[in-house]
Amino acid sequence: MTIPDRELEFSPLSGRVTRDGVTVQVHIYRFAGTDEEWTLEVVDHEDGSTVWENSFDTDVEAYEAFEQCVREGGIRTFTEDAPTQH
Repeated sequence: MTIPDRELEFSPLSGRVTRDGVTVQVHIYRFAGTDEEWTLEVVDHEDGSTVWENSFDTDVEAYEAFEQCVREGGIRTFTEDAPTQH
C-alpha cells in the first residue's frame, strides 16, 4: 500500500530567526486543507532538526513554544550536539 504525498501548509510564523549570532529555521506546518494541529520543527545551520513531540492547536501556540524554549535555554540549545527533546 502506498500513501500519497500530501501537501503541507506552512504558517506565516515560519521563517529564519537569529538571536545571539545564531540563525535557525522555524518550521510550523500541518497538512494543507485540514484543521489538524500544527507541528513545530527547528532546523539549525547544519540541517540538524528538532521536532516537538506534541502538536499545537494553533500556529501561534507553536511559535510561543519555540520562544519559551529560547528564553529558557538560549537559541544555542538547537545547535548543540546533545539530543534535544521538547
